[in-house]
Amino acid sequence: MTDHAEHKAKMERLKTSVDRRIAAAQKEKGLVVVYTGAGKGKTTAALGMVLRCIGHGIKVAVVQFIKGAIDTAEERTLKSFGNQVTFLRMGEGYTWETQDRERDTKHAQQAWAAACKFLGDPFYGMVILDEFNIALQNDYIRLDEVLSVLKRRPPMQHVVMTGRGASKSLIEQADLVTEMKQVKHPFRKGIKAQPGVEF
Repeated sequence: MTDHAEHKAKMERLKTSVDRRIAAAQKEKGLVVVYTGAGKGKTTAALGMVLRCIGHGIKVAVVQFIKGAIDTAEERTLKSFGNQVTFLRMGEGYTWETQDRERDTKHAQQAWAAACKFLGDPFYGMVILDEFNIALQNDYIRLDEVLSVLKRRPPMQHVVMTGRGASKSLIEQADLVTEMKQVKHPFRKGIKAQPGVEF
């Protein structure tokens, strides 16, 4: 067989396989999506999904846990879409900066209370819980309560959770999980955060 014929045969087999899976995937439901891992890009991936929702006319809520001290270009841009995007920055900054467990817990609980309102509202097609895995990992919010709220949310509502250290239980409940792996990062070479890349 020539290279061209081999490639064509391989692509035909792949198409048959993909077509079969597409035909079998007929269910619709709100998904639980988790972006975790030590690599960069978890929030960026979640906010990319917000842009997709905007393009489809789907209403979105973004609740940022932990983050709060830094104004970001993403927040300014997404807020410009008016009522289609609700964006709440509810933390005080990274926990190694605040160094106050009681205060961090209080802010995380306030953010979770706000998130629960969105998670009960069928008008929101997607709810982003940014850096939420860190709040769970530090026990600022109880995982059993979170799993219960996720089960009771509107059936077609998507929930996206970001942050390092997603728990095994959360990963098991999720429909889509991506772990970002850090291979290289400019910060390790003394390069500071850059506009358009980091914020």
